Amino acid sequence: MTPTIKCIIVDDEPIARKGLQGYIDKIDFLELVGICEDAIQLNSLLKQQRAHLLFLDIEMPYVSGIDFLKNTPQAPKVIFTTAYEQYAIKGYELDVLDYLLKPISFERFLKAANKAYDLFASVAAAPGYLFIKTDNRLEKVNLDDLLFVEAMENYVALYTSEKKLITHCTLKALQEKLPPGQFIQPHKSYLVNIQGIQSIEGNILHVGKYQIPISKYQKEEIMEKIVNNKLLRK
Repeated sequence: MTPTIKCIIVDDEPIARKGLQGYIDKIDFLELVGICEDAIQLNSLLKQQRAHLLFLDIEMPYVSGIDFLKNTPQAPKVIFTTAYEQYAIKGYELDVLDYLLKPISFERFLKAANKAYDLFASVAAAPGYLFIKTDNRLEKVNLDDLLFVEAMENYVALYTSEKKLITHCTLKALQEKLPPGQFIQPHKSYLVNIQGIQSIEGNILHVGKYQIPISKYQKEEIMEKIVNNKLLRK
């Protein structure tokens, strides 16, 4: 099944926005769910609209694309679109998916879009389980057996009580495939199955033989979800 990638254009130039919109319309697996003139509009939109991918300009009024990304740890995956090549190194330090230099040809845009497709398609979900692409094979993982997921740059590691699987995917992309009532995000680098939590000690979740940190900024929210969730393992 072809994944649909929900994307947002963020650019202060009307011509650039129109050009990107035209490219997106030509690609069947991209769905445009928003257009913003700057990062301030984007910040508001992301509170209302879920997105997988941002086509994000860098030099914009008020807040640059780089500053927005640095201060938004839970941002969707990003493809930078800019006229300035000197930001390329900074872009890769921020783990962006691709870096497109204006003027952007459709051929180059398509290459970046296909890269996004490959990333999001690396995980296929069905009720009760996931199929994970790892070591050139697809491996089934039952959600009840999945203890937690750990982010590793452009990869994620999935831990069960018996094994560890690594696949080329972002934590954000995988989170889209998981039931939100069963999995929580106590830290920017982890997704945890509430069923697998055995105890809580300070800012640490004990999950099997593993210890998962709880972000101090999210502790109250996470504790409320855990306490109110009837799935918690006894």
